[in-house]
Amino acid sequence: MRLLIAILVILFLALQYRLWVGEGSLAEVSNLSQQVEAQKAENQRLKDRNAVLDAEVQDLKTGYEAIEERARSELGMIKDDETFYQIVTPNKKD
Repeated sequence: MRLLIAILVILFLALQYRLWVGEGSLAEVSNLSQQVEAQKAENQRLKDRNAVLDAEVQDLKTGYEAIEERARSELGMIKDDETFYQIVTPNKKD
């Protein structure tokens, strides 16, 4: 009877070890769940960024206003009948 109890205790401890420490343990499952949640958040952030970029691409493909705005702000271009004024403030030397 003692041998049977000893075998059962050893078997119980081996199963407990695997549950708490071994492969597929509760700690590993918790860690993987946190990684999945972090990846979901990152994926959502990237989806939002892609949606903004897609809207910008569609706007550039269909509307001339977006192209004109980019040409003015990024390239400093002006129309033929416009006059460009640049205001320069002098640097004060101490």
